[in-house]
Amino acid sequence: MFKKTLARLSWVDIFLRVLQLVAAIVIVYGLVTTFTTARYSSEQWATLAFAGLAQGSIYALIALGYTLVYGILLMINFAHGEIYMAGAFSTVFLAMYFDRNGFLASNPLVAIIVLILFSAAISSGIAILLERIAYRPLRNAPRLIPLITAIGASFLLQYTFRGLFGSQFRSYPEVSILRGTWTILGFNVPIVQPVVFLAAVSLMITLYWYVERTKAGRAMRAVSEDKAVARLMGVDIDKVIVSTFALGGALAGAAGVFNGLFRPQGVFFLMGFFPGIKAFTAAVLGGIGNIPGAMFGGLLLGLIESLGPNAVLEGLGIPAANQLKDAIAFTVLVLILIFRPQGIFGERLAEKKA
Repeated sequence: MFKKTLARLSWVDIFLRVLQLVAAIVIVYGLVTTFTTARYSSEQWATLAFAGLAQGSIYALIALGYTLVYGILLMINFAHGEIYMAGAFSTVFLAMYFDRNGFLASNPLVAIIVLILFSAAISSGIAILLERIAYRPLRNAPRLIPLITAIGASFLLQYTFRGLFGSQFRSYPEVSILRGTWTILGFNVPIVQPVVFLAAVSLMITLYWYVERTKAGRAMRAVSEDKAVARLMGVDIDKVIVSTFALGGALAGAAGVFNGLFRPQGVFFLMGFFPGIKAFTAAVLGGIGNIPGAMFGGLLLGLIESLGPNAVLEGLGIPAANQLKDAIAFTVLVLILIFRPQGIFGERLAEKKA
């Protein structure tokens, strides 16, 4: 039986199995070495975990934009990271204005809500313009052409914002109510981490309810399954596609403000590139086209990125392990594409598309 199974395996299959085994051994060895030497206290691990959940929730919000567009058009919108950047970069000036006139200090909750709505409106508007100008004329073109167009749109947005606002880094002002710590499960956690996590999860739950329970959401699911049949049933295909881009853009804009509250520094015209790629990784990790998968993939990627360098790489004796967190995210993407390209939850496609 074993010989028959071995005979059916190609050299590529054997190589992938060996690679999978080696990766598992390396990860387990790093984990065992780290935890047996007690390099970090439980308080430090808790802080890293909450930071990973906060960052992962931001990735999840951006990943939902990839997943929504892919579910409707089977297209990867590689300009989505720049849509996220546009909201965060535009809103930082409003945040600084609120800080100068004292509105942020006197009404912090109202100010944050206004910032989120403003950023969501900016990103949503840019996403709609991209769909109308760059993607709609290419809707029936071969799939490679919209992909190349998306990359071109990404560069266009980057250097448009550089020309408008300059290339210097800008920072969101600190919000008074987000200072200090909360005690959660016996651990002192910076307030901003659970606040960002809970706010992002609330938006994700709202999106899931919208798609699953509302008439507009049912129209989106119908278009995702079969555009021709949906059109025959009276669904306005163009309207659904525009609303999908608008919804994904709004979530990316909200993520930009959450990122500004969580990591105030680093707002500049190239800030969307790495989060965009990581959010795409999160969408692939969960199963592109699958909304719960994008949510779970974003949170999981945030935890891997936050805990991985300390839990695995330091156990392997790698110096400056925390500087390799980006490498960990891209390694996760490569491993997913090799071993489970459909993602954890599975790529959600209609039978006709598959």
